[in-house]
Amino acid sequence: MATFATALEAHRASINALNVYPVPDGDTGTNMALTLASVVEALDTLGDTDDLDDVCGAIAKGSLMGARGNSGVILSQLLRGLVGSIGDSAPDGHGLAAALSAAATAAYGAVGNPVEGTILTVAREAGEAAVAADSADVVAVIDAARTQAADALERTPTMLQVLADAGVVDAGGAGFVLFLDSMLHVVDGREIPEPAIVEVLDLSAISSAPAGNDAEKSIADLRYEVMFFLDAPDDSIEGFKSAWAEIGDSIVVVGGDGLWNCHVHCDDIGAAIECGIAVGRPHGIRITDLLEELEESAWVQEAMGTSSVPADGRTSAVVAVAVGDGVVGIFRSLGVAKVVVGGQTMNPSTADLLEAVEAVGADEVILLPNNKNIIPVAEQVDSQSDKTVRVLGSRSVAEGFASLLAYDPEATAEENVANMGDAASAVVAGEVTQAVRESATDVGPVVAGDFIGIGPGGIRAIGPTPVEATTALLADLIDDTHELMTLIAGADATEADVVAIEAWVEANHPDVEVEAHEGGQPLYPFYIGIE
Repeated sequence: MATFATALEAHRASINALNVYPVPDGDTGTNMALTLASVVEALDTLGDTDDLDDVCGAIAKGSLMGARGNSGVILSQLLRGLVGSIGDSAPDGHGLAAALSAAATAAYGAVGNPVEGTILTVAREAGEAAVAADSADVVAVIDAARTQAADALERTPTMLQVLADAGVVDAGGAGFVLFLDSMLHVVDGREIPEPAIVEVLDLSAISSAPAGNDAEKSIADLRYEVMFFLDAPDDSIEGFKSAWAEIGDSIVVVGGDGLWNCHVHCDDIGAAIECGIAVGRPHGIRITDLLEELEESAWVQEAMGTSSVPADGRTSAVVAVAVGDGVVGIFRSLGVAKVVVGGQTMNPSTADLLEAVEAVGADEVILLPNNKNIIPVAEQVDSQSDKTVRVLGSRSVAEGFASLLAYDPEATAEENVANMGDAASAVVAGEVTQAVRESATDVGPVVAGDFIGIGPGGIRAIGPTPVEATTALLADLIDDTHELMTLIAGADATEADVVAIEAWVEANHPDVEVEAHEGGQPLYPFYIGIE
C-alpha cells in the first residue's frame, strides 16, 4: 500500500492528463492518490504489527473513509474486495488470484451502471488471468494479472468511443495497472515504470461520439458530483441505489455493516441527499460543481501538500453553507470557494465546516452559515484550525448573497467580515415554508399544512398556498424605500407561482424590480431578499 501510494503520487499528473470527459469526475490520479493516502494513514495507526487481519481491516476502513471521487470510490471497493478475500495468513498464488478476482467482482457490484472500457474491465481481466495462471507462485500470478491488465488497458479505447476520440486509454485502468506494478516491485524487485508524458488533450473531439452513446453522454452532461457517508441498514441499499438511478448516473455505493460511501453525478443536489435521508443518515456531504474544475484545484493542492500559496491568489476565501443546485451555483458565481451542504433540518457539524475550511487554498477564511442554527457551530471552527477563521452571522441565504457583493478576495478576513456584514444588514430577508405542526403566532393560529412567511421578526404571514403566503409576507416587508426584490424559487415552486408573485409585486409596488432565480432548495418554496 505504501509503495502504491508513492507511485500514485509520482504518476498523478500523467494519470490526470488521461481524463477525457468535458465534465471530469475530479482528476482520477489525484482522487486515487488521496484515497491511498488515507489507507497509508490508517495503516500508520497500527504501528509495528504482524497481524494480517488488522492490516486488512485498516486497508478496508481507510479506503472507505478516504475515498475521493468516482475513481477513488471504485478503487476503495477493489481494495476492500481484495483484502476481504485474504484470510489470517498471507496467501499463496492461488489465494492471491482468488483475491484479485473477488476485488473485481466487488467493484462491479458497487457500480450502478458498469461501463466496459474502464478500470472495471482492467481489474476483471486481471483477476481472470490470475485465476487462469493456476499457480501457487505469487510472482507468477501477479505477472499474469499485470500482463493481461496492460493488454486490457490498451484495448479500452475500442470499448469507449470517447477514449478513441481523445486518443487515450482509461485513466482509472492506468491506475490499476500501477497497483500491479507496485506489487511486482515489492515481491520481485521490478522497477516501477516512469510516469508517461501526456500532452494536453483536445476535448472538442468528444462531441463527435456516436449518437445513442447514452452511458457516456449522461456522465458528461450532469452538473454536480454528490458524495456522502450514509448510515443505513444494509438491506435498504438496493432501493437507495434504484432511487439514485432515477436522478443521476455514475453511481457507486460501497461499504457494509451499516456504513456506506456513496457517489453520484446528478443535476439535483437536494434530491440526491433526500434519497439518503429516506433510508438513513447522510453525513460528511461533499458537493463538487463539475463545471468549476479550477475552483477544485485549491483543495486538491492543499490536500496533496503541494500548495505553498493560495492557488487562486486570494488572501481570504469564503466557505458558505447552502443546499439546492441553483443556490450552490449562485454562491459559486459570487466567489465562494467551497459550499458545505446544509440548512434547515440539515445542520452541518463543526467537523464538516472545518474540513471545508482546511480544503480552500487561503490562510484566512470567512464562514457564511446562512442559518441562525448553524452560527454557533461555525463559531467553533476557528479554535480547531491553524487558519484564521471568521464567521459572518448570516441568518439566511438572501443575507449571504448580499454580503458577497462586498467580498474582496485580496482583503483580510477581518476586513471582509466588516464590509460584508454591512452589506448583509442592508437586506430584509424572508422565507416561505410549510408548517409541520400547529402553532400560535402573532398573526394567528397555524395548522399543519399551512404555508408560513417568515421575516426578521418571525412568522409574519399565513396562507393556504405558497403564493398567498409569499405575497402576504411581501405586503408586510416591502415599503416605499425598497427598490429591488430577489426571489429564489425552491424545488417545489412552479413557474406559475413565480409569475404570480412577480405580477403581485408589479401591481402593488411597481417601482420595485424583481430578480427571480431557480434555487432548487428543498422544503422552502421561496427565499426572499429585499433591498
